[in-house]
Amino acid sequence: MIETSEITLRINDDDYRVKVESRKTLVDVIREDCGLTGTHIGCEHGVCGACTILLDGEAVRSCLLFAVQAQDHDIRTVESLCVDDKLHPLQESFIRHHALQCGYCTPGFLMLAIGALQKNPDINDADLLELLSSNLCRCTGYKNIFKAVRATADEMRAPPAA
Repeated sequence: MIETSEITLRINDDDYRVKVESRKTLVDVIREDCGLTGTHIGCEHGVCGACTILLDGEAVRSCLLFAVQAQDHDIRTVESLCVDDKLHPLQESFIRHHALQCGYCTPGFLMLAIGALQKNPDINDADLLELLSSNLCRCTGYKNIFKAVRATADEMRAPPAA
């Protein structure tokens, strides 16, 4: 008999009460049980980064966590970025800099970058390049992804307009 648990996941400031098998991954629960399909499933081995979310502000691969491990933690997915039909500045920057082609990797890159920029908007180019190289883009859009994140970081550091 497969063990199941009733858990509550706090995702994007909403609570989701779900009954899950103990072996079910967080990415599967987010998509299948919570209906938040913006987080993509790629390699299912933690290599590609398509499933990157923020867990307590840290970028993590949700395919490497069991859903039961995420209870009592704050989860943010790509759906949290658009508020009142207004895109997050990083999403706008991805559009402006043509930083997506097929778009499959985009949610993972967005969440990875958001987590990093929230911690350090002064991230230097070498550290940003190293960070972004941890996710995979099969369309080879890295140059424009880098430009989009760099532009957003620069905007975050800019003094507010008078």
